[in-house]
Amino acid sequence: MRATQRRTKRNLDVKTRLKTVYKKAAAEGGELVQPVESQFDKAARKGIIHPNKAARKKSRLAKAVAKISSSPPVKKTARKKAAAPKTSRKKKAAK
Repeated sequence: MRATQRRTKRNLDVKTRLKTVYKKAAAEGGELVQPVESQFDKAARKGIIHPNKAARKKSRLAKAVAKISSSPPVKKTARKKAAAPKTSRKKKAAK
């Protein structure tokens, strides 16, 4: 097996694993966040994924976990404005 084929297979395995752990961490949150962020950094350091992609994924993961852990938002009731009367703005035809 050629070296490029070995690397491609390894990189694909790593990317697949990253997707799986990301989804689990986003769903459960809590203690899983730190190891997932570490795995993204490691993959970026090895050149498997782009460093900006790792940063973006970590940011989105933190956002998803914060959304899960926060209390449900309080609904604010907005006052409805009274509808303005509809007026006809047709120009009068010149005779």
